[in-house]
Amino acid sequence: MTARDPGADELTAEELATAERIRSHLRRGALVAVADGAGAPSGLGRPLAHAARQVGGVRLLLGWSFELPAPLDPTAFPDVRAIIGGYGLRRRFGGHVHYVPARLSAVPALLHSALRPDVLLAGLRPGPGGLVFGSEVGWARAAVDAGATVLAEVNHGLPAAAREPALRDVIEVAETHRAPLALKLPAVDPVSQAIGKHVAALVPAGARVQFGPGGVGDAALRALEVPVRVDSGIVGDAVLDLAARGLLDGMPLATYLAGTSAVYEWADGRPILARIEHTHDPSRLAAQPLVAVNTALEVDHTGAVNVEGFASDVVAGVGGHPDFAGAAVRSLAGLSVVAVPTIRGGRRTLVERLAAPASTSRSDVDVVVTEMGVADLRGLDDRERSVSLSAIWGD
Repeated sequence: MTARDPGADELTAEELATAERIRSHLRRGALVAVADGAGAPSGLGRPLAHAARQVGGVRLLLGWSFELPAPLDPTAFPDVRAIIGGYGLRRRFGGHVHYVPARLSAVPALLHSALRPDVLLAGLRPGPGGLVFGSEVGWARAAVDAGATVLAEVNHGLPAAAREPALRDVIEVAETHRAPLALKLPAVDPVSQAIGKHVAALVPAGARVQFGPGGVGDAALRALEVPVRVDSGIVGDAVLDLAARGLLDGMPLATYLAGTSAVYEWADGRPILARIEHTHDPSRLAAQPLVAVNTALEVDHTGAVNVEGFASDVVAGVGGHPDFAGAAVRSLAGLSVVAVPTIRGGRRTLVERLAAPASTSRSDVDVVVTEMGVADLRGLDDRERSVSLSAIWGD
């Protein structure tokens, strides 16, 4: 953890007023959750930290953090926990930030028990009947249902993309007009393109498709040549590409928007987003044919998957990987696909032993795809799986 910026408390008059509004809802030992995603209330970060230092002993809970919502230092928050990684947190774990391994479908249960928040800071937009979610819903709705006091950064720059009804009893602490955080398009490279073509060949017309974030999932969607429905955790730019090519069947369903500004503009006015209790419900997902396409940091010789990191180096988090993979293997005519380059970041991705606990078990993986081909693991024992996997790593 880096040292605290000595100028962090030099707030503007507006920030000081916001900090005072926040402080009035805090108490020593309170757990404050900060809603995540591209529309996270990042403008409340400095006021929250200021208020937390004044109160003392305030704990912090984070989710999928594209960028840090607040100064993370012991003088502001003696305990910081995160239920998933994200670009803003990748170098923060192992010190003051504690990573809690949890699949996304289990997060609502955590928020109603061991991680019940006292306060939720959320970025909300004006909507019919009150304030509503904008560019994501995620687990924030579960925090509301668990009884958290909702403090809102009212953000007029968020798209109207959520299916959720207006929230009640929201306390407005700040107002802004800030667009959701835009992410760069994944880099296009021959390896991802080759993987994408192999994956696309596995997807039948009319299937429901889930895809993980990043270059591999993006390449797989862009390689599709048949119409599909998108039933995923995230909607990004590759979904817009499907729509432009006339291959998007119906309204996509997700819980996060994440991509360039084009994604947020396209999603505005479309009821795409729902809470994770719905989007990540394994029973709902398994009830119809589902092709789940996810990637990995590592795959072992049995097909078990690591998506979290290397030893104590947390890169991402469990996330929705096991939710969708587990549902896809149960789905009649469905398929759980793990698509991964043979080399990632200079590391060989097929390993004898995973560097971290398995995020998704081997029993939840049907097919593994690399740029070199496809290994169908269904019906194979562990020895046969190892042989099949070795072949698509060129062994």
